[in-house]
Formats: sequence, structure tokens, C-alpha cells
Amino acid sequence: MVYEFGFGKEKQQVVIPSKINVRELTANKDVEFKEIDSNIKYALENPIGSKRLKDIVKPGEKIAIITSDITRPMPTYKVMPALLEELEAGGVKDCDITLVFALGSHRKQTAKEHEQLAGELAYNRINIVDSDPDDCIHMGTTANGTPVDITRVVAEADRRIALGNIEFHYFAGYSGGYKAIMPGVSTPAAIQSNHKLMIKQEACAGRLEGNPVREDIEEAGAICGLDFILNVVLDEHKNIVKVVCGDPIMAHREGARFLDKLYTKEIDRPADIVIVSQGGAPKDLNLYQTQKALDNSKHAVKDGGIIILIGSCTEGYGEHTFEDWMLNSESPDALVNRICENFVLGGHKAAAIGMVLQRAEIYLVSNMDPKLVKRSFMKPYTSAQKAFDDALKKLGNSSEVITMPYGGSVLPRLK
Repeated sequence: MVYEFGFGKEKQQVVIPSKINVRELTANKDVEFKEIDSNIKYALENPIGSKRLKDIVKPGEKIAIITSDITRPMPTYKVMPALLEELEAGGVKDCDITLVFALGSHRKQTAKEHEQLAGELAYNRINIVDSDPDDCIHMGTTANGTPVDITRVVAEADRRIALGNIEFHYFAGYSGGYKAIMPGVSTPAAIQSNHKLMIKQEACAGRLEGNPVREDIEEAGAICGLDFILNVVLDEHKNIVKVVCGDPIMAHREGARFLDKLYTKEIDRPADIVIVSQGGAPKDLNLYQTQKALDNSKHAVKDGGIIILIGSCTEGYGEHTFEDWMLNSESPDALVNRICENFVLGGHKAAAIGMVLQRAEIYLVSNMDPKLVKRSFMKPYTSAQKAFDDALKKLGNSSEVITMPYGGSVLPRLK
């Protein structure tokens, strides 16, 4: 059998002998897709737990629309026409609308990327900016001590609307909802304060209630204030299959329930070898983002097994602190111990990889410098086929295999 995995804008293939037991984890096939579920205009006209957006906004108000940056697959360009039409129906003028790309701790974007992400209509009609961590307003503090320091254009807006895609998140439970505010348009210090809660056992993928990271995110978001969300669930080919609009909590929870039905995969046993990809661009732009697929795959591999992580990582590590930790630590154990002793944003990703390495080997198929990959405690490859052949040679022909071609989306759970 030939299995394909996204690799940037290309594909990597792995041929697996028919005698090998292979289980492929993809979206559940029995989920019913109704055409109305993916209708953006219908969702805007039928918000969950909220008045329609056109009845919330008022003429003359400054509107901030917060959306995802280039590292996320949120199709902002698809939802903006209907969203602008709804705002126009509420009497809002284009000159009072700003689309804010939530960078979190990511790099700034180019004008070309702004146009690509926002779409031609929005790009030519409204103000478009990146969030600026150096120009923020302090709006309060959470019970955890997280400062609610929000980029000025969002903090000073009369109305705030958050866009985003809902998928599993390895310590916030799910993306989407208030996550556009925290960490989206927050300062590095605020993000660090929130993310240090990731070391708690309850901070895990697929969990909302009792998840300390998610609770802190939503407290920070409530302090800032968010009037409306438009979140989507995407299928494995990045098509919208569900749109939820309205209250930041109620609408988000409805989207999360749909995601569970679509992407939670029950397995009766883990595998010796797991082959996993983010599904290609833009999710595998760097190792910082590709790590999300790795974290989901850890639930599918046996202790002592091998994870073959496939991601182009064209931009390398993708974050300076993360790179420093990966290249200047003595061992995977040292990465984990270091984050427990002193939480540092960026280092948290390195520690997450360290936790996986404590249980399994990682063969990284990427465009990264092999010497750097080796220094990061992983085995470097440019060919997924070669990585699989080597894994099979090491663990034997009786090895069981799980493939996860869209590993950032699918969450394995043992029955």
C-alpha cells in the first residue's frame, strides 16, 4: 500500500508491505455533513447565545476583527465578505473596521501575506495590521496572575470580533474562541504566564472543563471583552465543514463538540511505529508548528516505539528560544527538568518534544540541517520512505503501524 503525507506544498510517499498491520487515523467517516453547517451567512444570521452582529454594533463604533496569522489554516478570506456585509447592515463604515492578525509570539507578516490571508475584498476596503506586543494596554489581571495586556488597536476598540478555526490543542484543549485574545493579541509576558500552566496534568488536548490553561485564557478574554466570534471547523483538506457564530463560550463549545465527533479516534492499542504529518503547508512551515502533530501522535505510539514526523520545516525551528533550547540542552530529560524549574515561552515547545522523546524515538523527515536535527535528539531524514525502512529494520517486520496524515487534527484515544 502507498500512503501519502503532506510535505510543504508537496507530498512524501511511504510504501508499506501488505503483510504489515496498518491502521490509518483520519476523520470519522460517519459524521453527517449538512450543507447548512458550512454556510457562513446562515451562521451569522443564526448566532448561538447571542444577538446578531448587526444588532450588536452601532454606527460610528470602532470595530476590531481579530484573526489568525500565516501559521494557521483559518480561511479568513472566505468569511470576510459575509462578515463585512453583516457589519454594513449594522451601519458600520469600512473606515471604522480594522482586521488584526493575532501574532502571539510569531513573526510579523508581509503586505503580500496580509492580502493573501484577508482576501482581495477586505484588503482593499478596511485597515489591516499585525498585533503589536510593544504597544499594549493593561486591562487587568487573572486569578492566576496573568496580565491582560492587549495590543492597543484591540484594547481601544468599541467592539471586538474573533475569528479562528477550532482544532485540538495540546495543552489549551482546543483552539478557537477566546484564544484569539490570549495568546493571540497579548504580550510575551502574558503568554508566558498563561502557558506555564501547561505542565499541569489537566492541561491536555480535548479537555476544556478543569483545564487550567483554558480557564485562564477565558478569564483573560472576559476581562478584555469579546462581543462575538466566528469560528470554523475544517476537514482534512482545509474546507469549512462547520461554522459557529455568537457567544464566545457557547458558540465555541458547539464547535468543539462537532470537532470531537469528527476527529476523536478511539484505538484499542498503540502501535510500534507511527507515521505522522501536519498535512503540509502552512501547518508545517517550521518545527514550532509541526510539533502539534507530534504531540497528538504520542497518544498512538507504544513506549519504546518510533514516531516518524513528516514536515517541511522550511523556516527551521520557527522561534528563537525554542531553537536555543533544542540546540543547547544535554538531553530530553534536561529539557523537561528545565521547564519545571523555570518556565520560558518557546522553551515550552522544546519541553513538549522532550516529553515525547522520553517515551519514543523521533525520526524527523524535513528540510532542516541534519546536524541541527541530531543536536535536537532526533534522527534526520529527507525521505519518509527511508525513515520507515530504517524504523522497520530496527523494530522488526512484525511491527504494527499507525498512519496519521493529518496529525494536527486527529486525536487518538485509547478505549
